Amino acid sequence: MKLTKKQRIEKVLSLLDEYYGTEKICYLNHESPWQLLIAVILSAQCTDARVNIVTGPLFDRYPDAAALADADIGDVEELIHSVGFYKNKARNIVLASRKIVQEFGGEVPDTLEELTSLAGVGRKTANVILGNIYDEPSIVVDTHVKRISNKLGFTKETDPEKVEYALMKVLPKDHWIMYNIQIITLGRQICTARSPKCGECFLRDYCPSCEVK
Repeated sequence: MKLTKKQRIEKVLSLLDEYYGTEKICYLNHESPWQLLIAVILSAQCTDARVNIVTGPLFDRYPDAAALADADIGDVEELIHSVGFYKNKARNIVLASRKIVQEFGGEVPDTLEELTSLAGVGRKTANVILGNIYDEPSIVVDTHVKRISNKLGFTKETDPEKVEYALMKVLPKDHWIMYNIQIITLGRQICTARSPKCGECFLRDYCPSCEVK
């Protein structure tokens, strides 16, 4: 019997839970909401492993928003120079920290509107904070989520914001942040961009793009 799209999505989510669990996992090292925010800003077009190498010394030098708010941007550039677009990122994390201190009492804000008012923070970064720190239902659309959601037939959209809204319509809220975490793992281990291992994928029976049935 052919499954409806809703039934297929339910099967996919059930298998993702079964294989990867439902524990929130964050691959970026952090000890506070502010540190996670800075790490996510730095992670744009950069690997988590590289970001974790950089943030160790960065957070040792500047342990909180107040410290980074007063930092010399040139000094910050030296600490993060191995990440892509380090000049823009250095400026953004200093400005974001400054605004957090001046307008939010040193605390990372907890709304999408306030978060995206910070330098270097778009919807993706804001949703990471909302979902991982404040337990607000949020969908984080990174390259893995966009690519694999299309392969699964969950959406035909390619613009990240449109993908986000499309997934909000078809995924239950209690899976929003978890879906991102699970799909990142799937994208790194099995459904890789260059050579997806369809024969090894536990979702192959429910994936329209699977090349091995």
